[in-house]
Amino acid sequence: MSTSVLELQHINKEFGHGHTAVTALADANFRVNAGEFVAIIGPSGSGKSTFLTIAAGLQTPTSGKVLLNGQALTQQSEKQRLAYRFNEIGFILQSSNLIPFLTVTEQFKLVDKMARRTFQKSATLKLLDELALSDVKDAYPNELSGGERQRVAIARALYNNPSVILADEPTASLDTPRSIDVVKRLADEAHHHNKAIVMVTHDQRLISNCDVVYRIEDGKMTRTD
Repeated sequence: MSTSVLELQHINKEFGHGHTAVTALADANFRVNAGEFVAIIGPSGSGKSTFLTIAAGLQTPTSGKVLLNGQALTQQSEKQRLAYRFNEIGFILQSSNLIPFLTVTEQFKLVDKMARRTFQKSATLKLLDELALSDVKDAYPNELSGGERQRVAIARALYNNPSVILADEPTASLDTPRSIDVVKRLADEAHHHNKAIVMVTHDQRLISNCDVVYRIEDGKMTRTD
């Protein structure tokens, strides 16, 4: 039986009060298992960003439960959620979010410094090799192509061995061939490392490599099989 890594149960999120209240998510239910690559699709303003911030512990729902490895996040303090985000969640953002004045290898050294541990050189080299980045390990972000920058972001997200990786429109700044390459690599990494990876996207052309697809429209979330 598959192990549920991240689960959202009956999530409601409202902004504002009274007649100005806006429902961003309405009774949303979601789960992703270890080794699954899941896409969440929907138009702009549908609730995808709200889902992502709640799943990441960046904001709390109005009601409902968020479970990571069976533990409820909604009861945690902000300090506990901060530790959760650092240790258990890997982020891949639209713009790769690499530090411009650090080389590719130094991006990983920074993660180790923040975690107060020694540099894991062999783990870094293994990930870079896996994602065809060995030749650019000493390059700076402005010396990389858009696809290479996103592959570095994937490697960095995996580096801390998180329970789940959340990718927010990871191909938004890429052309179609590079977008397809990045999505294929995300799928490969989910399966190879037995990681739960969730990709939020508006581009339905990219979902053919996904194991499960959810759609959000007007705050309502449905699984499409």
